[in-house]
Amino acid sequence: MGEVFLSVKDIPLDSQENYKWIDARFNLQNSAEGSTVYQKQHIAEAVFWDLEKDLSDMEQHAGRHPMPTKDKLQALFERNGLQMDDSILVYDQGGTPFAARAWWLLKYGGFQKVQIVQEGYNALVNEGFKTSNDLPVVQQTSLNLKWQEHLYADRIAVKEIVDGHVDRTLLDARSNARYKGDIEPIDKIAGHIPGAINYDWEQLLQDGKLCPNESLLELVSKKEPITVYCGSGVTAAPLFAMLKEMAYEDIQLYTGSYSDWIQHFEIEKA
Repeated sequence: MGEVFLSVKDIPLDSQENYKWIDARFNLQNSAEGSTVYQKQHIAEAVFWDLEKDLSDMEQHAGRHPMPTKDKLQALFERNGLQMDDSILVYDQGGTPFAARAWWLLKYGGFQKVQIVQEGYNALVNEGFKTSNDLPVVQQTSLNLKWQEHLYADRIAVKEIVDGHVDRTLLDARSNARYKGDIEPIDKIAGHIPGAINYDWEQLLQDGKLCPNESLLELVSKKEPITVYCGSGVTAAPLFAMLKEMAYEDIQLYTGSYSDWIQHFEIEKA
């Protein structure tokens, strides 16, 4: 793999202590599962980031998984002992969007050397990486973050695209049935943001891991400015990460996504 994803085969066993490890395992159907499996066993010295407690600010009203404020993100990075020049590896169970969510927030915060373990936790264990059930002792840091605003889009930026004032492609990462409005199991209104095209992020799944898919190249070109969204900003993260992996040049993530959009603006049905 390349800039974003790193295969377990490409991580030397004797280099484990050279990385800061982040465990982002989660289950949308059982929000306690990630913490439970982490406490049972995790990669040695890995810290745990919970989708709803750390990687979202559930007290905000900006979709189902609102992005944390900059202050909260900085506090998360600092209390977990991160330094800007750390080499950071994030893992989840493999083939899920949670490590990509953590990765995107780190990139937004300006961390340069951060990658997603492509195959996930079990592959690391099977490869022989050390595990533990001890909670790591972390020295808090103080960071001077350089926020990468070009990676981020809010609803106002997306409205500018919808209204034709900004030339960007809106890419909906949900299933085609949800995009078309045929079904909507979560949000109150079915459909999609006007003008968006659709690429189901699950098309990136291959043998339980996220992999490049040439069908992306048939839909959007590498030179095209793209703003990715999904239902709540979570499953758009792996699509964003894969676009980056495939050397797309100008990508943004609308973190509020469809669940934020429908609170304020009109939708479209195919």
